[in-house]
Amino acid sequence: MYVQNNTIHQAFDLFIDESPIPWLHIAEEVAKEAKKQGFKHLGILGTKFLMESYVYPSKLEAFGIRHTIPDKEEREKINEIIFNELVYGRFPEKSLTYLQKVIEKLREKGCDAVVLGCTELPLIISDKTSPLPTLDSTRILARAALRKTIEE
Repeated sequence: MYVQNNTIHQAFDLFIDESPIPWLHIAEEVAKEAKKQGFKHLGILGTKFLMESYVYPSKLEAFGIRHTIPDKEEREKINEIIFNELVYGRFPEKSLTYLQKVIEKLREKGCDAVVLGCTELPLIISDKTSPLPTLDSTRILARAALRKTIEE
């Protein structure tokens, strides 16, 4: 089983041992893909709750991958963009420009790729528009689920 929601993974450890079905952890799948592509330092974008959580740090550390999140004001603005625009299907150019500036700052801090840790972020930013390569967590998890299903 997989859940295409990054933030919900904060509760992953509370149920995984009791679950009768197998689960994939989204951040672990992103870490595997980042390692496979040779990335060593990821910027994490998503909801404020996700960026400030331990969902990605613990999984990335296990793969020897560092991470950086945007500063507090940037996290709040990204959260606003997600919940006030993207979830409603609005993709203003100014929001794309803002995200590009945040990603550029992450690049300046040593990040070599950025995790799009929210299902709506790939609707506005992609490898074509990002200053850094992107890791679309939703696609990565979906592909991992397909591989797992085929293996079984």
